[in-house]
Amino acid sequence: MGRKLDPTRKEKHGPGRKARKQRGAEVELARFLPPEPETGRKKLSSHGRRRAAKRRLAAGSGPAGRRPLGAGGEGEREPTGQTARGPSGFSDGNSKWLAPAKAKKIQPKGNNVELSSDGEVEEGSWEMEEEDGSSEEMVDDYGASSSEEEELLPIEKAALKQKPEREGFSEDDSEEEEEEEGAEEARKQKMGQKEEEGPDLQLNLDIDEQFKLPTSEEIEKEDILFISEPPDLHVIHQRIQGNMEVLQDFGVKREEGRSRQEYLALLRRDMAAYYSYSDFLLTKLMDIFPLPELIKFLEANEVPRPVTIRTNTLKTRRRDLAQALINRGVNLDPLGKWSKTGLVIYDSTVPIGATPEYLAGHYMLQGASSLLPVMALAPQENERILDMCCAPGGKTSYIAQLMRNTGMILANDSSAERLRSVVGNLHRLGVTNAVVSNCDGRQFPKILGGFDRVLLDAPCSGTGVISKDPAVKTNKDEKDILRCSHLQKELILSAIDSVNAASETGGYIVYCTCSIMVEENEWVVDYALKKRNVRLVATGLDFGKEGFTRFKDRRFHPSLKATRRFYPHTHNMDGFFIAKFKKFSNAIPQAQKGEEPAVEAAAPPTVPDTVTTEPPPKKKKLEESKADKEQKLPQPALKKKRSLQAQRRRLKA
Repeated sequence: MGRKLDPTRKEKHGPGRKARKQRGAEVELARFLPPEPETGRKKLSSHGRRRAAKRRLAAGSGPAGRRPLGAGGEGEREPTGQTARGPSGFSDGNSKWLAPAKAKKIQPKGNNVELSSDGEVEEGSWEMEEEDGSSEEMVDDYGASSSEEEELLPIEKAALKQKPEREGFSEDDSEEEEEEEGAEEARKQKMGQKEEEGPDLQLNLDIDEQFKLPTSEEIEKEDILFISEPPDLHVIHQRIQGNMEVLQDFGVKREEGRSRQEYLALLRRDMAAYYSYSDFLLTKLMDIFPLPELIKFLEANEVPRPVTIRTNTLKTRRRDLAQALINRGVNLDPLGKWSKTGLVIYDSTVPIGATPEYLAGHYMLQGASSLLPVMALAPQENERILDMCCAPGGKTSYIAQLMRNTGMILANDSSAERLRSVVGNLHRLGVTNAVVSNCDGRQFPKILGGFDRVLLDAPCSGTGVISKDPAVKTNKDEKDILRCSHLQKELILSAIDSVNAASETGGYIVYCTCSIMVEENEWVVDYALKKRNVRLVATGLDFGKEGFTRFKDRRFHPSLKATRRFYPHTHNMDGFFIAKFKKFSNAIPQAQKGEEPAVEAAAPPTVPDTVTTEPPPKKKKLEESKADKEQKLPQPALKKKRSLQAQRRRLKA
């Protein structure tokens, strides 16, 4: 039923429509297209080529002078001038009738080559085509000729004129040109605005460059306004910047008759108002930091430090913990090359302090700066270690982790309430070599001593953790600093006395605070060097700033360069101070007049265990005692005594 297709007779056609849309289809398509005719000759459509083939078959017995219609134009004459008649009886005189009618070609969108449904190639779409060899023009139902050009509107004629110019560009190119034109117009508008606003901006810059100190009356008015209305922070910030520029080049930019102290007083006042610090604390900070660095420190305290965790290697590895947290939607990275257990958390879809890994004791929420003292202590396995101020237990658990649950750790704290968190964390993290005690650290050597290493994280003012506790900005004064300093001096002497200098592997004390005050750090360390047989050693930390060896009118021991300071604006961690001591004698030196204990304490450990002092000559002691007695006697008795002594000398003579 029906005609069957013989595959052997199937003609090869061009690629399909999908293939034509792909890149490189033009090259493949050209292999199937017929050869292009000579220049100047008109191309025929597929239907025209069919009709030409029929006419060639019908005129197969024609004269030789006739050219095949498929090779050139239909009915063209040969140069020989010979005549021939076809079946229709037309002569060469009316051969122009056989030429196809000139049809208006519709410009297609995209490629001009189209494929018909049966696979034949169609070149263009024609409005008129000949039917059955007739050369008459086609007329529609209303009698209008299709070859006549319709009357066009002026806007359509203008579009036709622009159309040939844009034929060489693709749609993407035209869109890009439009975008470029729009961008150029926007640039011109912006340039116009800038030209208009240029003089005003230049005037503003000139005004800002000329910073002038406000008078005392203006300052009093501002103080009165501050009581009723909040200060304008934008104006204060601009004044701080202008003041800083003047102070950095004071000799050139300062006003005549104004001293540097006036600029510093205004700067301190503005920074206290802008950053909400007390005048006392800002004065202390201005003594520690240069002015540009002080601004960075104050800005860093307004930003919270990144959340960090410490992997508990007693239960897991950092790689496994990181993968488990990533699977829970936590974005994290290793803390740094200096730490093998730390991870920094950027963001998380789950609470970090309530994950199954946290409850299982796989990690501990701990600041990056809290890892440094334990790394400086460097505990060894099977040692006896004292953590004098252990709450909340992060450093204690890290020590147990490094010791691999061997030896013994005495975790002590003077607050019984804070010890509850220590016990909970030690149980959760799987620490089994710790003993928890509640004693006053100052009395500890009387209770228990002979430790290999001691870690003292002393209570402090907290000026290094202002980002966590902003109340420190205003609630600390001189009395608080001195009270903390006095307590720290007592604790560090107690920690040194608790260490056994004869330990084979230890004899080390690490002192650390979360404060940046010199009174709580270098001052305390220098005091310990004078009072005990200890010397400072390297902390083993590759980064951090050196401690002060001189501060204002005070001079500290040169070995304080071995201490380390950490700041939030330089290391992106809480402010911290770390010092490491090595005890070389269990004897307590006795201070004597005219001696410098700091220099003797820094000497190499060749001092004997027992300190021996040479007694002064007896004659000097006797002479001093006689002189003291004579000063205590009244004048009449003193005269009588001297006369008796003179009589004795005469009798002897």
